[in-house]
Amino acid sequence: MSELIPLELVKDIAREYGYWAIFCGILLENMGIPIPGETVTLVGGFLAGSEELNVWYVLGAATAGAIIGDSGGYLLGYYGGWPLLVRIGKVLRVPESKLESVRDRFSQNADKAVLFGRFVALLRVFAGPLAGITKMPYPKFLLCNAIGAVTWASVTVSLTYFLGQLVPLDTIIKWATQFTGIALCVVVGWVAIAWWLESRNTAVQGQ
Repeated sequence: MSELIPLELVKDIAREYGYWAIFCGILLENMGIPIPGETVTLVGGFLAGSEELNVWYVLGAATAGAIIGDSGGYLLGYYGGWPLLVRIGKVLRVPESKLESVRDRFSQNADKAVLFGRFVALLRVFAGPLAGITKMPYPKFLLCNAIGAVTWASVTVSLTYFLGQLVPLDTIIKWATQFTGIALCVVVGWVAIAWWLESRNTAVQGQ
């Protein structure tokens, strides 16, 4: 998504609206709206490094946006996510039994997904709604959500705050995008292998 919006435009928005741009950007992204929230946060860290913004306010805005946005995604998933997912599955010809299997598997690893999902492309957007769909207890979700948000915001803001004066901003954003993409490939590969092993064991037991 960040590639579709010129970096200079993102920087202009961050300069114009400051901490609100960072807060709203990551909040909307975490609620599933295609806004380049991570890029806005990286730009916020860069502007803090050049003393155009206060680094602590940038960190606070990113953390608050991440926590509230993910909580919004959780509520959407909790109160209406499963019926919507089933309808989408029918359109895509995915049996409900397969969706139930995915739901159960996510439920077993929901805390890890919420904690570390912010560092994985797409999972950052879908972890909250999926946690709601699986009816993960909200206090547990909120704890994992808050820890994950603080960790993610600290790493993301610090990355451009300290490196932004030494490495071009677009290069840092490219590195971050590549990292989250690789992380997604690793997660998808792990899930695919686990699914294949489970299907294989089921087939062997049925013989």
